[in-house]
Amino acid sequence: MKNIEILESEASNAVNRAPDLKSLEQAKVDYLGKKGLLTSLLKELGSLSPEERPKAGARINAVKQRILAEIDLKRQAIE
Repeated sequence: MKNIEILESEASNAVNRAPDLKSLEQAKVDYLGKKGLLTSLLKELGSLSPEERPKAGARINAVKQRILAEIDLKRQAIE
């Protein structure tokens, strides 16, 4: 599983670098979309041990919420 901190940093950078709404939406799709990188991490939870799943799932969801919040802030700034 890709290091979640690195993925969070990459997603945050992509959101913050987005110069317009189209680029911002693309960053959202790349990380949070149906085939996005964070979404794929959630799909990999089944391969973890039952003890690891809750902690990993909570961490991924927390990152997802932070990225969504950053996207909302960036969207407001662009508009």
